[in-house]
Amino acid sequence: MPAIARTRLDRFISRCENIHRKDVRLLLAQGRIHVDGVSARSINQVVDQFTRVTLDDRVLQSREACYLMLNKPCGVVSATCDARHRTVVDLLEAPQATSLHIAGRLDCNSSGLILLTNDGAWSRGLSKPEAGVAKTYRVGVEQPLGQDYIDAFSAGMYFAYEGITTRPAELEIVSDYEAQVRLVEGRYHQIKRMFGRFGNRVLSIHRCAIGEVKLDPALAPGESRPLYPDELDRLGIPHVR
Repeated sequence: MPAIARTRLDRFISRCENIHRKDVRLLLAQGRIHVDGVSARSINQVVDQFTRVTLDDRVLQSREACYLMLNKPCGVVSATCDARHRTVVDLLEAPQATSLHIAGRLDCNSSGLILLTNDGAWSRGLSKPEAGVAKTYRVGVEQPLGQDYIDAFSAGMYFAYEGITTRPAELEIVSDYEAQVRLVEGRYHQIKRMFGRFGNRVLSIHRCAIGEVKLDPALAPGESRPLYPDELDRLGIPHVR
């Protein structure tokens, strides 16, 4: 059965069993419905996509929340399916891979940290600029960097196409041709466009971290692992426990 949004228990049972909602009251009175292992008592009880629901010990829904980090290689697209290119989901071995979606994309030719989940509320919360979850990138460029880059990134840049000024971004010069950039938003090709203001071509982009969660150095390109509970907590976005 496909995942559901939040709904009342009687509506959920009615849809699963193809019975009238008034008949759900009798099932509850007989103690035949359990929600997360506890006998259900109210037809108004709210269930969501991760609520375990059973009827007469028969499982109607049992779905666990999944949160993964993946080290995306260059040349792999941030999509769940693509007719021409290999996708990040193609890299996963997890049996639930087909139910996952990407929480924060990377360009095809960029590499690094990608988060995947089946928790839509969590991924939406993570992507909102007002949540203040910064993304950190290591960027290689064609021409030498200087203080003027730091000042311009910090001030924000006006993008005429969207009619917006970017939020202040942090730029740290690592070497003459490499910088570390922290953004709290993700406009279309934002990093390339910001360096493009200086006529400086970006040669590589590698995402090192999302918020306080860093890409696990033990993950080779294409490998993934579940996020640890403390990593989920450090992101500060409500999640299923």
